[in-house]
Amino acid sequence: MSDGVVPRVARWVAARDHLPTAQRAVIGYYAETGTFDYRALALKSRVDDVMDDVLADLYGAIEAALAREFGVDADDVTFEYETKLTLPAELTLGYLFRRALSRARGGYDPVRDQPATDGLFGSVPRPSGRRDGTAHRRQVNREVTDYVREAREMTAFVVWALLDGDMRDAINDDEFADFVVDFESDVDPDRRRVAEIAQSRLQERVEAGFVEYPDSVRAAYDHAVEVSEAHQADDDRFRDLLTAAVDGAGSGDEGANLSPAAARDAIEAEYKYRSMADDDHPFTDEELGLPYLATQYDRVGVIYHGMLDMYRGAGFEIEPAFERSVVFAIIGAQVWLDDVDDYPEDAAEGQLTPVTAEYVLADSDRAAFETVVDVAETYFDRARSYAEAADSTLTGIAVEYILRSGDVSDLPGTDG
Repeated sequence: MSDGVVPRVARWVAARDHLPTAQRAVIGYYAETGTFDYRALALKSRVDDVMDDVLADLYGAIEAALAREFGVDADDVTFEYETKLTLPAELTLGYLFRRALSRARGGYDPVRDQPATDGLFGSVPRPSGRRDGTAHRRQVNREVTDYVREAREMTAFVVWALLDGDMRDAINDDEFADFVVDFESDVDPDRRRVAEIAQSRLQERVEAGFVEYPDSVRAAYDHAVEVSEAHQADDDRFRDLLTAAVDGAGSGDEGANLSPAAARDAIEAEYKYRSMADDDHPFTDEELGLPYLATQYDRVGVIYHGMLDMYRGAGFEIEPAFERSVVFAIIGAQVWLDDVDDYPEDAAEGQLTPVTAEYVLADSDRAAFETVVDVAETYFDRARSYAEAADSTLTGIAVEYILRSGDVSDLPGTDG
């Protein structure tokens, strides 16, 4: 984009902290790309409505199950699950909605299932006898309307599967803070029991949903879970490497035998520049050399690669550019938001992440800080570029939103 007056003003406005983050993200996307896509904002509103309906329906079913378990009226219990996992599904739904709109004919809006305004003479027969009114437009757009309905249904199923997996992990880790439940009556529920009921109700939906889709949908889901769990199995090894790199006293047999220098070499080879173990990934050969890509793909990216393969298994075409935009955005968000925010706790607990890794690999705190920023920006730059190639303005705006939601000011070495 040219560096004219308007883009410079847009960058300045996007940098103002007093504006809501969502507004700054839209303005920032315009500043970076020159694109102000009002259709994307309308799509976001429609996607938000769908997601609200999906979650309200799901939470309502969980509330009913909790009410039965604890002997209260369904109206006396409210339940929510706090998670950011649904963002890629929302972006995918917007991507599919946009495709449907591009295929619609005669000004018909298949997302709203409404025609454009017919006008005074909209339903008057033409000389050929054909009407251009509501009924006719619905008829000629039946295929694209069905496509929208199927995209909504598939996205609901994907959201269930994502939340089911995340709830399972939370229960296994004894982490129940994201299960938000409130009883109006005098009930003090066991948090684990609440989590187990919520997850079991969700699991029922997921298992029933798999029956409705081709086997390739389940295969995509199972493969993503398998790769992710294999990464989790390496957690003890990674913890030992970080501990040994700090003080040469790893708790495991391998870590305990490594000097700090040898542990740092192992972190470089096994974590920062690890080879991709799974050939079923979305990246180009050149991208495979990016720092931390393999471990962060196995950690979080593969879940969304699997998610998009689920859509493909159900018959939806997903461009490689869109998939890469989503996966790079999510990996960047993991580093820029979660790993940066959790750095003090992760360092104290010996949890190896790209952020804790850099603070033992770099020669100084300042160098570590700069590398963390560079790594995140590398992922975000890729995400932006692929979002533009896929004509996914929503994903580009999401990248800007993630960037403006992060705060690296508390990291060591921030001030030089």
